[in-house]
Amino acid sequence: MLLRLTYLAVTNAFAALRLLPMSDRDKDVEILALRHQLAVLQRQLGPARVTFTPADRAFLAALLQPLSRASLRRLQLIVSPDTVLRWHRDLMRRRHAKTCRPRRAGRPRTVASIRRLVLRLVRENPSWGYRRVHGELATLGIKVEASTVWEILKEEGINPAPERTATTWAAFLRSQADALLVCDFIETVTLTGQRQYILAVIEHVTRRVRVLGTTVHPTAAWLTQAARNLVMDLEDAGATVKYLIRDRDAKFPPLFDEVLAQAGIQVVFSGIRMPRMNSVMERWVQTCRHELLDRTLIWSQRHLLHALHEYETHYNR
Repeated sequence: MLLRLTYLAVTNAFAALRLLPMSDRDKDVEILALRHQLAVLQRQLGPARVTFTPADRAFLAALLQPLSRASLRRLQLIVSPDTVLRWHRDLMRRRHAKTCRPRRAGRPRTVASIRRLVLRLVRENPSWGYRRVHGELATLGIKVEASTVWEILKEEGINPAPERTATTWAAFLRSQADALLVCDFIETVTLTGQRQYILAVIEHVTRRVRVLGTTVHPTAAWLTQAARNLVMDLEDAGATVKYLIRDRDAKFPPLFDEVLAQAGIQVVFSGIRMPRMNSVMERWVQTCRHELLDRTLIWSQRHLLHALHEYETHYNR
């Protein structure tokens, strides 16, 4: 396009030089001849639309720009004066756009020093995600959005949210399901108004339930003996249990955990007021209440043990 405009300008410059030796009479004759030819063409073409190339538009706009709108109207032009003026405005706009520095679309690029700091933090701490990096920058007094940190890492081909080195609770349950036990207390009341505490454990993989016993007062001695009975039960069954999940109930004495530790079973505590961390046990407690305790009139502790034994057999089968 630029080459064609240059060629057209040079050609028109030589054509203008040809007019210098001509007299005014010769020029007027040529103008009248050209106007007559233009009138003949307009009669033959009628209202047909004439197509101008960009180079033709640029030449006419530059040539006729000094003339006023009234002078343009007196000329026998194929296009209207407003069209010529619009061509000139477009020509000046393109010229101005080339001389001016184009504005970059979107928000400005992040400062290079901040980008280097973000990449340094990630390289020195591979387990950090973009949220952690954003927090560290805020601690240093650097105000930058978390989304900006995300974009910086993505541009460098770094995962903005890498997997953490610490094992999540769900991953722990999946990886150790074969060696997991969960336990909890269930409270119920007999017809005589006596409160009974039921201690039960469940194997995480098979969902097999073991009711360890019931008591009115869950003393340290009773719970310690229940732990010993559980260990002997597991040894007889040939189970390889490594972990037991329980809540932080004060009923469990330290000796309860020590008996399990001597058998190679590590006690893992669930979070405070987080029943979903022991969801297998909580689900069974709800089932036991709905299917047994809420539907049966319990007369005594002996009756409760019998009912629990029957329900345990039914549930495990």
